[in-house]
Amino acid sequence: MLKRIKTLFKDNLIFFAIAITLVILYLSLMKMPNTGIEIKHIDKGYHSIAYFVLTLSWLLSFYKKPNKKYLIVILCIILGIIIEVLQDTITVYRTADYFDVLANSVGVLFALVIFNIFLRKKTIN
Repeated sequence: MLKRIKTLFKDNLIFFAIAITLVILYLSLMKMPNTGIEIKHIDKGYHSIAYFVLTLSWLLSFYKKPNKKYLIVILCIILGIIIEVLQDTITVYRTADYFDVLANSVGVLFALVIFNIFLRKKTIN
């Protein structure tokens, strides 16, 4: 069973990365429901986590091509900037925020650090 799961992930990582990208795009542009509970700046944590997962999924998709990792990092940061601009221009219920871009970038860079640590351990063994 575990072998089948590994094979599923290994062969289809690019599809998971695309799906995660589309989910983040959708969630970033949809109108968020009002829950009545507000925790100041909690969304920055959500942004960091989302972009960490996004970047890590793309890095793992191109695991065999480590020379692409910095391009992936740059593209994930650019995606975050584009989404913030879209929030401000095509929606009336969302606004752009420089701190969201910063939180996105922190998640992207943290994913790169974790990936590099994992890659280093993989090449040592």
